[in-house]
Amino acid sequence: MYRIRAVDSQDEHVADILTEMHRLTFFDAAAIPDFEQGHWWLAYRDDMPVGFAGVVPATHAHNAGYFSRVGVLTSHFGNNLQLRFMRAAEAQVRRNGWSAVVSDTTDNVVSANNFIRAGYLLFQPRSPWAWPHSLYWRKCMSWRI
Repeated sequence: MYRIRAVDSQDEHVADILTEMHRLTFFDAAAIPDFEQGHWWLAYRDDMPVGFAGVVPATHAHNAGYFSRVGVLTSHFGNNLQLRFMRAAEAQVRRNGWSAVVSDTTDNVVSANNFIRAGYLLFQPRSPWAWPHSLYWRKCMSWRI
């Protein structure tokens, strides 16, 4: 059984766990995010952290949250953890009063399919923020954007 828990990233021990989860899931492929910003979650199997995710205020979309990172240990793939993290992030976006969630994927078919399963749509931002071949995703939380 897996549990998704919101965590206090201001707590040094939690920040260390998030950093280690990032290292174990992204290796050197992405810079470690500023865990002091936004909202963060950890997935646990029993008492062992097996994944993490975060949503931060979007810098390239008005009144939106940016689903900035999700990482799951490969031995725990296939348990819908990314989808569960998306749901937790969406709930937080609604609580924050933001009108949408945005994100991007690059060369990750599994994540792209999870965005589709979760109801996200492809969009072209006015100012693209990722790699030239990245896909951009948006899900409206209200009828206003």
